[in-house]
Amino acid sequence: MSDAPAPATRADYPHHLAIPTRWMDNDIYGHVNNVTYYSYFDTVINAYLIDAGGLDIHGGPVIGIAAESFCRFRRSIAFPQTIEAGLRVGKLGNSSVRYEIGLFIAGEAPVAAEGHFVHVFVDRGTMRPVPIPDGLRAVLARLVRPG
Repeated sequence: MSDAPAPATRADYPHHLAIPTRWMDNDIYGHVNNVTYYSYFDTVINAYLIDAGGLDIHGGPVIGIAAESFCRFRRSIAFPQTIEAGLRVGKLGNSSVRYEIGLFIAGEAPVAAEGHFVHVFVDRGTMRPVPIPDGLRAVLARLVRPG
């Protein structure tokens, strides 16, 4: 018996982003290489922070630094499939946020991969933790998982 939680569904995530796979994402075994899943996590998170939250990745005084990541692989993904990445917030702290991500193959119901990613927000100059800016906190609060 597995201690893994039950697989998520698309409805478990309030934000979604379509991400096309690329030829170079596949490995010698004919499926997307495991490390590439983390790139998809980064893509859905940072696209949301930039588009919805106005994060200035080039010159803003506050940036998010990866502190932790995890992925549970449930099904293979392969080029040329399109991924539908679901995003929610599992925990919103003072200076950190734990995102939860589900990767789904377009048009298919089962989740292909699930994981989490933790950002700690820091001052760009000192690299010391700072409170999450109000604008970012507001858009992250929209994604907080109930319960």
